[in-house]
Amino acid sequence: MRNVITLVLGGGRGTRLYPLTKYRSKPAVPIAGKYRLIDIPLSNCLNSGLNRIYVLTQFNSVSLHRHIRSTYTFDPFDGGFVEILAAQQTNTSADWYQGTADAVRQNLRYVEQHGIDKVLILSGDQLYRMDFRDMIATHERTGADVTIASVPVHSKDAAGLGIMRLDDTGRVAGFLEKPKTEQELAHVRTSPAWIDAQGIPSRGRDCLANMGIYLFNRDTLVDVLRKTDYQDFGREVFPASIRTRRVQVHLFDRYWEDIGTIRSFYEANLQLANPAPEFKLSLAAAPIYSRARFLPPTRLDGAMIRGSLIADGCMIDEGAVIENSIIGLRCLIGRNVVIRNSILMGNDFYEIPDEAGNGGRPPLGVGEATVIDGAIIDKNCRIGRGAQIINPTHLENTEESQFGMVRDGVVVISKETTLPDRWSLGQALADAPRPA
Repeated sequence: MRNVITLVLGGGRGTRLYPLTKYRSKPAVPIAGKYRLIDIPLSNCLNSGLNRIYVLTQFNSVSLHRHIRSTYTFDPFDGGFVEILAAQQTNTSADWYQGTADAVRQNLRYVEQHGIDKVLILSGDQLYRMDFRDMIATHERTGADVTIASVPVHSKDAAGLGIMRLDDTGRVAGFLEKPKTEQELAHVRTSPAWIDAQGIPSRGRDCLANMGIYLFNRDTLVDVLRKTDYQDFGREVFPASIRTRRVQVHLFDRYWEDIGTIRSFYEANLQLANPAPEFKLSLAAAPIYSRARFLPPTRLDGAMIRGSLIADGCMIDEGAVIENSIIGLRCLIGRNVVIRNSILMGNDFYEIPDEAGNGGRPPLGVGEATVIDGAIIDKNCRIGRGAQIINPTHLENTEESQFGMVRDGVVVISKETTLPDRWSLGQALADAPRPA
């Protein structure tokens, strides 16, 4: 595997995940209480024997750099690394990355190093578990120039995805981005019988979606990027390669979620708290790695918890009720608090006791008798006693305020927000102007 390098794309501004991306890049967004999104592709690589990894970053990347630097270190005899390639001015380029393909183009000197035969390109904001050795085996067995990972989907779900058409050998013969009409779907449908013949139960699924995971022969990738000005892999490089190169599909039929919106982030997190989640965090053969924080065990005192994940270092007081929720690192939850269907990202630090309440602010954490339902509470928030963080009128979207906003029907409280005692978010959001 030493002839393969991996490029993990850090993404752009992350506008659809705002306000979670207000102070951080998409791959740095916390997930499952104690991880970050970037931990998913990096763990997949390490569990697949791939340990020569570059992460390409651009926007709000300080916390991502800090996390990678403190988490992914290798001994000097291993030869492995996870290195940051941040957008920068050079003698050949003075621009920001203009897209995924342009980001790789600006860093081709790392791709062209001696001993590299293949380049694996991944997204930094997806939730899945894949052994990339299987994909490399498909690539080598078929003699492909490019191999793309694909997941079978029903045609009713194809409108938000890039859909591929294959020939009988599994070679990609056509591609259509986000087909909307029946006529468009007819051009890219795959026979469920063909999917069944590959050893994957089709269950009526008749479309193959682009997962945004690409494996290139190194020389093919360099040639494509040097001879064109394409800026995006999914919209330009991949469709053009179909016409001139052998592009093979690698079928994948396990859990995969593109964390592109607040709604998808919210639902993917809460799904992890199910008794039988589709994506299992506790898989001994393929663990998810993250930063070691050396926190104490979580302390519970008379709380009732159902169907939830509780991270390290929390203190949950008597009478608290937590249902179908994610409770992140160092969460401090007061007496008689009710938390349902919500994600609390926790805190980056413990507050020194004599600092609590300075300036009339509530202490770090969730004050007693507060109710939180259907919300995402970002890190380091101070929530006073008796607050009501709910969306009773089922607003879908609101303009951002000093307290947060509603995105995709989910209440989002921004990082380091302070909510006073007995504050009603529902009333404040009902009074806020709605976007045109």
